[in-house]
Amino acid sequence: MLGAADATTPMSRRTAPPTWLVVALACAGQFLVVLDVSVVNVALPSMRADLGLSAQGLQWVANAYAIAFAGFMLLGGRAGDLYGRKRMFLVGLGLFTLASLAGGLAQQDWQLLLSRAVQGLGAAVLAPSTLTIVTAAVPEGAARARAIGTWTAVGAGGGAAGGLVGGVLVEVLSWRWVLLINVPVGAVVLAGAVRWLAESRAGDGRRLDLPGAVLVTAGLATLAYGISQTEAEGWTATATVVPLLAGLALIGGFLVVESRTAAPLMPLGLFRVRAVSSANVAMFLCGSAMFCMWFFMTLYAQNVLGYTPLEAGLALVPSSLAVLVGSKLAPRLMPAVGARNVAVLGTVVAAVGFGWQSTLSVQGAYVTSIMVPGILMMLGAGLGATPLAALATSGAQPGEAGLVSGLVNTSRTMGGSLGLAVMSTIAAARSAGSGVPGALTETPQALTQGYALVFRTSAVVLVAGAALMLLWLPRKTSAS
Repeated sequence: MLGAADATTPMSRRTAPPTWLVVALACAGQFLVVLDVSVVNVALPSMRADLGLSAQGLQWVANAYAIAFAGFMLLGGRAGDLYGRKRMFLVGLGLFTLASLAGGLAQQDWQLLLSRAVQGLGAAVLAPSTLTIVTAAVPEGAARARAIGTWTAVGAGGGAAGGLVGGVLVEVLSWRWVLLINVPVGAVVLAGAVRWLAESRAGDGRRLDLPGAVLVTAGLATLAYGISQTEAEGWTATATVVPLLAGLALIGGFLVVESRTAAPLMPLGLFRVRAVSSANVAMFLCGSAMFCMWFFMTLYAQNVLGYTPLEAGLALVPSSLAVLVGSKLAPRLMPAVGARNVAVLGTVVAAVGFGWQSTLSVQGAYVTSIMVPGILMMLGAGLGATPLAALATSGAQPGEAGLVSGLVNTSRTMGGSLGLAVMSTIAAARSAGSGVPGALTETPQALTQGYALVFRTSAVVLVAGAALMLLWLPRKTSAS
């Protein structure tokens, strides 16, 4: 067992279940929401052929989910604090499961994109509760570090396994099953959560900040849309400038609302805590560089190397295992060398992998063009995520645990969604195609040049992130 339940958190009178079971249920929820960030990647060509998606629409299959996920996650974290972590876990998972069913049955492109956005909303309600349930069930210290390492490994494994799971489902059944598979799995996890999870909440009676949630989500979506327009229209075109300015204005409005409301969605004073502010900025940078990895790796494997969806998924199995190894290794290294140093080490390892991946070619061999750089990228991702999550949450007050947990996920996913929009634009511009790389008019050579530039750019961002961590992150978590 990882530890006893947190005595400071109100729980139901029912006999508490084993801690390992609580952690397992929370991790299962986290696995599902992270899996759906990446599982659709290998299905994109099939989705496009079946529903007539545009090249830009392919990007929005990923970003509709990611933006709703990031934009409403703070709201989901606060709702868990106020109304109960178990309740929000059930609501989020239920909404996620129903939206998965709708997406799998979609007959038109707009139905698929709308379902993906609703999936992201359900994930935003669910995900913060998963981390808060883990931290409430396990006392602060080495046991909690191990539990967070497990949570990180399962979440990272969900992202990593997406390629393999998606490839098998597309090859054996159809692209629809990358979404429909969530329905039976979600039902099983829901039943287990109803039976075994105990309720907990902060109970301070504050209201939810709906205006803040709407503003930040609309701002992110508008910014991402503006960025996606830059390749086709240029940076100075009205179709680009207007959404970019509107997105910035909405984000500015969000900050104004947060500074004035009595119960803000994101209390700006929280960023005065060094561990919270530095870890979340680091999460944002890492997310912006790493989120696009699965997207472009699967497109490279299928559009350039000619892999089938199943072969593309199998090609990423070693990196799937590497992220699990990194996530489980990090808690063992943290007591010896410090959380900050482990985060820096992981980011540097990932940067080396991204730099290596940027040397890919049209005739690339599997070992040197996919396997080894993929292992380095994801080993580094696993090493870096656990200490950053531990640093960000270690100093949280009991009433703000859900908020800080939501902020950690928000920073990573917000960086990822905007990063995907930027990277897709960079790759498309270099590939001299329209919209997202993968357009049928682009040659393998042009696609390869675009993908290479993306990985090179990500490597630079990660090096800058490692330097920032070294200078700004506190040396240890409070538990240490």
